[in-house]
Amino acid sequence: MGNRLSKIYTRTGDDGTTGLGDGTRVAKDSLRVEAYGTVDEANSAIGMVLAHDSVPEPIRVCLVEVQHDLFELGGELCIPGHSAVQAAFIDRLEAQLDGFNEHLPRLKEFILPGGGPAAASCHLARTIVRRAERRTSALAGVETVRPEVIRYLNRLSDLLFVIARQLSRIENGAEVLWQRER
Repeated sequence: MGNRLSKIYTRTGDDGTTGLGDGTRVAKDSLRVEAYGTVDEANSAIGMVLAHDSVPEPIRVCLVEVQHDLFELGGELCIPGHSAVQAAFIDRLEAQLDGFNEHLPRLKEFILPGGGPAAASCHLARTIVRRAERRTSALAGVETVRPEVIRYLNRLSDLLFVIARQLSRIENGAEVLWQRER
């Protein structure tokens, strides 16, 4: 693969627009840019989870694969009409979700975000993925977005919730439960 960017700044966005993958210029606050920008933010948040040494190898491998998926998903959102997310991506997330959830105790109470640095980072990544899903759903209300994209984001937030539960147990020995005294 050759150099993709020889110069980091182009000055073409100085007028408040940005170029989509197909060359179309749109406002930087367009729904499409909001959607793929939030996917990029989610990918960065997952990178923050991976920066913690406490993340075990099976979770690390899973999250690195998710980062690659999110890069492709962002590309699909950035290039109108492009298809990248496959049903197999969603099937893989569901299998990983089932595997990571298998040995966790059933939920009886709400869980507060926290439980250790990696777990808290994972909860933050989960909420950013939820925002990406909302932004993408808003885009789908006015432009064509394949349903696989929204399904992927929905499953990913579930997976990150379960991974955060796993990481809480690894880092803190338990999850932080919501128990407000009344």
